[in-house]
Amino acid sequence: MATEASEIELVFTEDTQLTKCMRIRALGLQQKNAKPQEGEKLLKPNEYIYRLDFGKQKLKFLWWKVLLKTPGKVTITGTSQHWTPDLTNLMNRQLLDPSAIFWKETDDDEIQFNEADAQEFGERLCELAKIRKVMFFVLTFTDGAEPGNVSCSVGFRT
Repeated sequence: MATEASEIELVFTEDTQLTKCMRIRALGLQQKNAKPQEGEKLLKPNEYIYRLDFGKQKLKFLWWKVLLKTPGKVTITGTSQHWTPDLTNLMNRQLLDPSAIFWKETDDDEIQFNEADAQEFGERLCELAKIRKVMFFVLTFTDGAEPGNVSCSVGFRT
């Protein structure tokens, strides 16, 4: 008897502790007037670390759901499965392409995005879910978007 596939929605959750640690790292380098490691990614003030927790490893990408309460833009950039935040600093080479970019114009209620990049990124999440139970993302908020005004989730078929 075959089991029926079901849909699940995974919500991006801000990892406030990891964001704070990365900001402390950047501040510490700045205070010491030191340079980061070659290729190290330091968080900018408008960048935050978010996470997805994968309860299942076999997923098929279905859709993105991004809600912007105010006009602005959010860029979601995945990190490589090789980044282990408790052991290493985030390196630029560990940021995945393409990013998924979502925006809302001032007079526009519809969220806009590059469908091809979002689709490719969503499919890549499925591949990474096979080897990671948790995946981290850098969310960049610009043009008026702020973490408190944005919610993001992604849908999969299990």
